[in-house]
Amino acid sequence: MQTRPLSFLTALAMCGAVCSAGEVARSGSEAASPRLQEVTLRPSRTPTVATNLWGEPVPSGEGAPLLGCQRVSTHLSNAFDDTQWTAQAGFAEQEIMAASYTISAADFPIRIDTIQGLFVTAQTTVTTTTRYTVFVWEGTPQSGTIVAQFSSDDIILPNLVMPPGNNATLLEVSVDPGDPEQIIVQNNGTATYSIGFRIDEHNNQTQNPCFVAPPSSSNAFPATDTNGLNNPTNNWLFAVDCGLLGCRAGWSRFSQLGLCTPSGDWALSATYTSLACTPGVGACCLPDGSCTIDSEGNCTANGGTFQGDGTVCEDVVCEIPPQACCFESTGGCLNLDPTDCLNAGGVPGGVGTTCSTTVCFPEGACCLPDGSCADGLSPEECAALNGTFEGDGTTCASVVCPEPTGSCCFQTGFCLELTEGDCVNAGGSWGGPGTDCTDVDGDGEPDACQGGGCTDADLAEPFGVLDLADITVFIGAFNAQDPIADLVPPAGVWDLADLSAFVASFIDGCP
Repeated sequence: MQTRPLSFLTALAMCGAVCSAGEVARSGSEAASPRLQEVTLRPSRTPTVATNLWGEPVPSGEGAPLLGCQRVSTHLSNAFDDTQWTAQAGFAEQEIMAASYTISAADFPIRIDTIQGLFVTAQTTVTTTTRYTVFVWEGTPQSGTIVAQFSSDDIILPNLVMPPGNNATLLEVSVDPGDPEQIIVQNNGTATYSIGFRIDEHNNQTQNPCFVAPPSSSNAFPATDTNGLNNPTNNWLFAVDCGLLGCRAGWSRFSQLGLCTPSGDWALSATYTSLACTPGVGACCLPDGSCTIDSEGNCTANGGTFQGDGTVCEDVVCEIPPQACCFESTGGCLNLDPTDCLNAGGVPGGVGTTCSTTVCFPEGACCLPDGSCADGLSPEECAALNGTFEGDGTTCASVVCPEPTGSCCFQTGFCLELTEGDCVNAGGSWGGPGTDCTDVDGDGEPDACQGGGCTDADLAEPFGVLDLADITVFIGAFNAQDPIADLVPPAGVWDLADLSAFVASFIDGCP
């Protein structure tokens, strides 16, 4: 329990519209058990909705994004937007309504920013004044630890005052974000925190609540929603001990109350800020279904979907978008999950592909490195030949393949990569298609322009002498498709061009 001054706390009491007397329904009679005194209200308009510290509307849904690293926890399906509420009119002095919320463990420690609770009056004939205490726990109210509790004194924390009639008032207790003292909740191992309100003093509790419920005509009561009880294990009641005459005494989950169970969830909500959160950084679901931690800007630039400030990959599910799936037997295409595509015998088109933009099994012309052209190749077949695929449906008759380039050596020792015609026109010596001006041996002279042929033809001892042994080694390597016999492009192809290159190098002799 905290005993420090409450100067940093404020409370906002926001009143809704007065209901008509004909729109009040009671569950049971005044003589029924005090614990079963439910009064359902249908206001003529929605009660005023609380705002957070920045003046923005509070979104619904436990753990939903609010602003930056801020989140809101509530068990209400429609936040405080409902038009009908139930007054728990059997609620007695010293009893507590509370709710627990389990959030991501990665969010802790958290700072509690606002605590909200809805109170209602049903056909009251007088102005009601209610004194209350607000609580925050680490863990559940039953087994957790009280982190903070503050009581209304009508000076720092105002009492709840409601006019006569049928009213709905949202009580919001907020913390000044600039105050050095904040309500900080650590993870006690359950990744759970709880909030609650206690009625310290009703406006008019006339008799023992174990026998007679506080008069609904002169008191305000905590509200539950009318959407059914959806979280029986996370809504709590601390009840006074009435023995066999009342509900289960002390702390109970709604799921433990039996006949005393309220018909809906407590109208409670809390806003918190994750102190472990870095604004603008969180989980990013990428197009391939993987997840990374990144900034929102980088995530979007990479085609991903940003999951929110402070989110972690362990808490999000990234779906793999469908991609084009081509079926070879029919040439048809379906947008499928890649795993489903493979299991169905299809060929996945890759991340980001769709059938509307994908051509299944394309075939066309392929321009080869020597300037020639081959028809009816797939992109993969063309690439294996170091060629350039000209597009689906193209033919060699409809494309012009560029002249191949190769090394062009000048008498100065200088080298340029040119077409054969340009090299001859410039007075150079052309090295053949696919040759280049690289200096692999690092002697400062392009290998293609070095004199002599020992580099390619001197393959056997004694080195420095070209003889039958070199020819024998080359023929063996050529037949075995050994890389030492692959002398000219395309790489990985042993053909007449390689044989011609060896013969020319052999004839040139050694320096």
